[in-house]
Amino acid sequence: MVNKKQLLSALILTAFATSGFALTKEEVKAEKHRIEGEYKAAKEQCKALKDNAKDVCEKEAKGNEKIAKAELDAREKPSADHNHKVALAKAEAARDVAKEKCDDLKGNPKDVCKKDAEAAYTKAKDDAKVHKAVATPNPDRAEKAADVSKARKDAAEDTREAQYKAAKERCDAMSGDAKDACVNDAKRQFGQ
Repeated sequence: MVNKKQLLSALILTAFATSGFALTKEEVKAEKHRIEGEYKAAKEQCKALKDNAKDVCEKEAKGNEKIAKAELDAREKPSADHNHKVALAKAEAARDVAKEKCDDLKGNPKDVCKKDAEAAYTKAKDDAKVHKAVATPNPDRAEKAADVSKARKDAAEDTREAQYKAAKERCDAMSGDAKDACVNDAKRQFGQ
């Protein structure tokens, strides 16, 4: 069994070890400049496009910029929290691009597309929460297990709810008994 002094020493050594991989101020400045340049170049390429293709291109460029900035922060100051922020940036970028692509559709297919994008975002966001709970150090094993268990339970509930909303939206294209059966199937499938 590890005592508190040994655990504290290990945590301090880990902090010093991970700080050795952190970037210098000059490297951070150069990376920020590179990210800004890539974003400007991507935005410039979008100018040649029209209508929704241009909007999608701009969402992709902005999303890639946000992801790159989050990854830079994670490399500059490695931590479970920064890794979580990277996962969130990726999830948000994917959602934003997917929702923008939905604008090419009309009516119920557009609504379904947007609900599917939100469901995928919810799942990715919840997966990131679970990963953060797993990666966050906690010397109390029982407390950590409880935190991870709660994160998994909450993630499953949130994901199931978002998937139910997307399935229910698909049912809106139907009417009468078919719609009722579709909604009942969705409720049963997603535990609503």
